[in-house]
Amino acid sequence: MREHEDTMRRGRRKFDDDESDFLKRGRLEPLLAEEPDLPETGDNWSTWDGALHGPEPRPDWVRTEHGAVDDELGMLKTGKEADVFLVRRHVPGTADVSMLAAKRYRDGDHRLFHRDAGYLEGRRVRRSREMRAMTNRTSFGKELIAGQWAAAEFGALGQLWEIGRVSGLVRVPYPVQLIGTEVMLEFIGDWETGEAAPRLAQVRADPDVLAGLWQQMTDALSVLARAQVAHGDLSPYNTLVHDGRLVLIDLPQIVDVVANPQGADFIARDVRNVAGWFTQRGLRVDADELLERLLYEAGLK
Repeated sequence: MREHEDTMRRGRRKFDDDESDFLKRGRLEPLLAEEPDLPETGDNWSTWDGALHGPEPRPDWVRTEHGAVDDELGMLKTGKEADVFLVRRHVPGTADVSMLAAKRYRDGDHRLFHRDAGYLEGRRVRRSREMRAMTNRTSFGKELIAGQWAAAEFGALGQLWEIGRVSGLVRVPYPVQLIGTEVMLEFIGDWETGEAAPRLAQVRADPDVLAGLWQQMTDALSVLARAQVAHGDLSPYNTLVHDGRLVLIDLPQIVDVVANPQGADFIARDVRNVAGWFTQRGLRVDADELLERLLYEAGLK
């Protein structure tokens, strides 16, 4: 695997002093050219110490050592709200390695907010000034929204990862850490080659395998419904297939279906999106029955 030649440096984000706590926590300090404290190998020291961490018990592969370093290996994905980079975190001189996907939400000058309003209903911040800034889409408000998307995804992944660890009914990447508007996740794919797992939309499966994937999808949707949340943007394009298992990704827009007045509509849209894909590939599914069950499990019926 060829390492990315250009070292990516992340600078301090300019937040107002009256910002939310999750934005203040663990800002990245600028890496100045004259800064002496850089590792002998690797692009930068691990940012683990300055971050909010994922749930315990942590997987054995999570690198928490003070001497760990990060190598940035290139971009995995670019999107409207965030870009995702592949990062190799390792302890020099050892075989202790983890492969991470670093998801970096764009700041207010570059992100697109055309879909924010519906998803953000039901989310509240403590200060009216912050709420006004978010509603009016000021620069400060857009930074707050970007931080909310990152924090929402990190929290949702932690909740679902813990449910999946116990039940085995849903799988998501383990959320390693959160700093500001950057979420670092377990890389789902081949750790040797850096090749990401295929999306469900890319999979060509026989009827038996397809039926098994549909069962996994309905199990995952049931887990979400019982937790009274909806993915909000579920589709074959943000679901991976790795070692025969579905892995849900891209959860920043996760919706509290009780607090959000459109909660039932978000569940229905998720069901329609995935049921339509399976139907187009010849699998007979009852989307209406599934939706009724999910609404009941979510307490909306």
